[in-house]
Amino acid sequence: MRNDTATASAVLALTGGTANVRHVTHCLTRLRLTVAEPAAVDEEALRALPGVLGVIGAGTPSLQVVLGPGVVDTVTAEVERQLAAGVGAVEMSKPTDPDTAAASPTPQKGPLAAALRRIANVFVPLIPALIGCGILAGINGLLTNAGWLTGLTPALAAIASGFMALIAVFVGYQTAKEFGGTPILGGAVAAVIVYPGVAKVTAFGVHLSPGQGGVLGALAAALLATRIEKWCRGRLPGALDVLLTPTVTVLVAGLATLYGLMYAAGAVATAIGTGANWLLTTTGAFAGLILGGLFLPLVMLGLHQALIPIHTTLIEQQGYTVLLPLLAMAGAGQVGGALAVYVRLRHDTTLRTTIRSALPAGLLGVGEPLIYGVSLPLGRPFVTACVGGAAGGAFVGFFAMLGEKVGATAIGPSGWALFPLLTGNQGPAPAIAIYAGGLLTAYAIGFAATLAFGFPRGTARSTAPSATDRTPVGPA
Repeated sequence: MRNDTATASAVLALTGGTANVRHVTHCLTRLRLTVAEPAAVDEEALRALPGVLGVIGAGTPSLQVVLGPGVVDTVTAEVERQLAAGVGAVEMSKPTDPDTAAASPTPQKGPLAAALRRIANVFVPLIPALIGCGILAGINGLLTNAGWLTGLTPALAAIASGFMALIAVFVGYQTAKEFGGTPILGGAVAAVIVYPGVAKVTAFGVHLSPGQGGVLGALAAALLATRIEKWCRGRLPGALDVLLTPTVTVLVAGLATLYGLMYAAGAVATAIGTGANWLLTTTGAFAGLILGGLFLPLVMLGLHQALIPIHTTLIEQQGYTVLLPLLAMAGAGQVGGALAVYVRLRHDTTLRTTIRSALPAGLLGVGEPLIYGVSLPLGRPFVTACVGGAAGGAFVGFFAMLGEKVGATAIGPSGWALFPLLTGNQGPAPAIAIYAGGLLTAYAIGFAATLAFGFPRGTARSTAPSATDRTPVGPA
């Protein structure tokens, strides 16, 4: 029986205790911890915990513990509860000798990886609302097209669209929170972007449009507001700080947003939409091949969340993101590869049990259980799974070259879970058919490639290495 309380206690103990944990959050599958002293983390013991599927970022302040869908929600809540209660006190932390620490500096992520992580931290908390509103938008579209429940569809449209209409405010709030500002000031400055009255403001000789710049503008506006707020707080005495800091922050950042950031972010957002359309229309099959083939390594490194601003920008502009269905093919390739491992290593009962338990999540687009439990430990099947993803991406991209685009109205799910969110320039039915064809292609090619090239020659079915050994078979 699963014991999330025990798991949370063990994770805290092995990451240096509550005194070492500075920040806690989670995404669909990963517990994300910011630790003060990375050297206090016992990576090997953490990986060996029952229920832990993988560990990313060991040796850096940003630690990700892969737990899987559902489990991560309850474990995160328990970790937060124990942190608030002070369970797992300081003595759990490994003492760090100052001389040793000086001689062996703590490894840090590069500036690009750190920036991508922080941007991901801004958008990850928004994913549940994006999923819920996206599914409602898809249901509303089906009802509208079928002419059913006409009295209900306006209400569904309002519920589904309300969040997206104000998403800039939420992005501003989260940005200020992530970068050390006052969250409500970040939201207040970002609210300027969606305020209808901006249509009366002229910048660069043209009138602004409400929503111009979207989430990118909100991100930039809140970042600027945070910098201004910090500058003010370091220079104003307490009595004046209460009045002047929020006033100056909102005024200066608001004016900069109206007369610069909205225009610049709008130009960038337009370029993203134009570039995505050009890429698929001109090089759709090749683009799908690359995107579908390289997405699994991004997931493995935890960098895939950095694509959320691009997806969100496309959804704001076009009503759907054309990139997500292509990227979703990576997970399908891995499902095919896992099935091939299941067939080939028929005497490895431990590995086959792992595959049976992880396969339902894989079919629904949650790839971490199969990545860390099956394909990555074996080595070659991870590469052949990428080949399957590339084939599925090329299939979907080929139809984009023919004028049949496939998009998702929200981000978060993939695999079979993406079907309710699918639409395209020709409507949902063709999009669903093309996406299904891409999944079948990725399953088939991932299965065939893994069966043919995923194992060293002479690997015996009865003596094949188990995924629990955590020993890669070797390069393909």
